[in-house]
Amino acid sequence: MIATLGEALVDMIEQPDGRFQACLGGSVFNSAIGLARQGVPTAYLNPLSTDKFGGRFAALLRASDVLPAAPAPSARPTSLAIVSIDANGAPTYAFHRERVADRDASAASLIASFPPQLALLHTGGLALVPEDGDKLLPALRAAAERGALISIDANLRPLVADDLPRYLDAVRQALKQAHIVKVSDEDLAHLGLDAANLEQVADALFDGSSVRLIAVTRGGQTASLMSRTRRIDLPTPADLALVDTVGAGDCFQAGLIAYLYREGALSSEAALQGLEQETLRSALQHAICAASVNVTRAGCDPATWDQTVQFGIDWQQGTPTDATT
Repeated sequence: MIATLGEALVDMIEQPDGRFQACLGGSVFNSAIGLARQGVPTAYLNPLSTDKFGGRFAALLRASDVLPAAPAPSARPTSLAIVSIDANGAPTYAFHRERVADRDASAASLIASFPPQLALLHTGGLALVPEDGDKLLPALRAAAERGALISIDANLRPLVADDLPRYLDAVRQALKQAHIVKVSDEDLAHLGLDAANLEQVADALFDGSSVRLIAVTRGGQTASLMSRTRRIDLPTPADLALVDTVGAGDCFQAGLIAYLYREGALSSEAALQGLEQETLRSALQHAICAASVNVTRAGCDPATWDQTVQFGIDWQQGTPTDATT
């Protein structure tokens, strides 16, 4: 089973008329839903609120067959993000994250919530803030000690940081504990790395770390997947009926992990490290397709495995894709 550790927050997305639409989100929560829709047994570890939004999150977990692993809900409110969409469909965020439900946990409670037969622990996003390091890092160590792999989507949000250098250092330290790392071109810029220089990126992230696989996304342009011995670069589909890019990276990571899970590549570090070129290519293509379906939908609305596969077939055949159903 895959366990996910991180934020569940409501994206209040600004509409063209100035009103805001409430969409359930949060990087890690989105990935949990994405993984389950891809057919992967998935648990969500953080507590949800007893407020109305918390009830909606709990209902979405149930509807998506995600195991809510926290022993009890929290009386604290649900996290909020105010999301503005620019002319290219890209979101910017303002966060309300103090004394909220998904942070109402200790390292011990998170570790106690680990499901049996844990294959991989996925985290990232707002879980990487230094203020939560006393719960995140022990959980990562405990998962690794049980033989689980670690996946981290950096998904940097500098706006949450009062001390940006401290935040970036916390992210770097967490990434060193991961076996699978996903970074966007924006993440790399914040980390002082150039997405156009993948050799530099590989050196920085592989050196002195547990990292075995690095995924790099560059918006609507290309994506790359690198092991310590191989690298694949693929374009992303052109002329998509773009609605917005909210949750695209979360769906990319869910698609990547789901493909690796089905291939048996998450059984050990050695299995992950030894992936052949064609498997890497297929995993990257599946991840791109999962993200592509999502950007044709409002907010984060992850695709199923079958929808993702069909999108890939249509894309390769040059058939116009309709990913809205």
